[in-house]
Amino acid sequence: MNHISLQPFKQSHLPFLEKLYYSTREEELSRTNWSEQQKQQFALMQFLAQKTGYEKKFPNGLEQIIYFKKIPIGRLYINETENSIHIIDISLLPQYQNKGIGTFLLHQLINTARKSHRSITLQVIKTNHAKNLYARAGFVTISNDGARDYMECR
Repeated sequence: MNHISLQPFKQSHLPFLEKLYYSTREEELSRTNWSEQQKQQFALMQFLAQKTGYEKKFPNGLEQIIYFKKIPIGRLYINETENSIHIIDISLLPQYQNKGIGTFLLHQLINTARKSHRSITLQVIKTNHAKNLYARAGFVTISNDGARDYMECR
């Protein structure tokens, strides 16, 4: 994974992040009878709400853009404390999924957490396919709220 790099989020990344967010909702939106414009407007509204919510809940969160060969392909958003690393969001464009990139990044975060004697946590919607990736990486469900599983890698 020599070609993977992370760069801090800048305002100029917003159009890319909007596109990335839309790609994460595309399957769900395909089941509506909305026009393409309605789908994009809805996704933009949801993206902005998510971004605002994350910034409020995690004021010290570190948002980074994932690059592959200098091309933006995803986002990694984490919140670090003295005792833990919490993965707020990890997203990749569909054409870069299932290529080992997410696994590579997860293992880097797990190694960082282990070296600093911290736990690493995340939450995932129960129906999200990424849950299998997290389980393979060593995450276990420690609780749930009905819709989401809260996972930790010890």
